[in-house]
Amino acid sequence: QVQLVETGGGLVQAGGSLRLSCAASGGTFSNYNMGWFRQAPGKERQFVAAMTRDGEITVYVDSVKGRFTTSRDNDKNTGYLQMSNLKPEDTAIYSCAAKRLWGAIGSPSTYNFWGQGTQVTVSL
Repeated sequence: QVQLVETGGGLVQAGGSLRLSCAASGGTFSNYNMGWFRQAPGKERQFVAAMTRDGEITVYVDSVKGRFTTSRDNDKNTGYLQMSNLKPEDTAIYSCAAKRLWGAIGSPSTYNFWGQGTQVTVSL
C-alpha cells in the first residue's frame, strides 16, 4: 500500500510559480508511474501530467504544455510538479496519483493510489 502526500500549494499571483511535491511511502516508488490531476470547484477531475516510473516519458495536457514540468527523484521517493506562468484558470486542488501500468494515463479510475490534494489558487 502506497501513501502519497502532496505539499507546496498556496496562493500566487498570475504569472507566478509554484512547485508541488508528492512524497510516497509504504511501497517502492520506482515501481509506479505517476500522474497529476486537478479539480476546480464544480468541475470534473482533470488530467494534468504523467510520468513513467523511470522518468523517461512525460505527457501533459495541452493547456499546461510549456508551463508545467513533472519530474521525480526515486531515491527520495518524491515526485514534483513545477508550475510556471500560472493563470487564474489553473486554480484547483492538485492531487498526485500512482499506477502500476502506463496505459490510460488520463483516466483517474486507472490509478491505484491517491494523495489527499493540495490547493493552488492563482489571483489576478
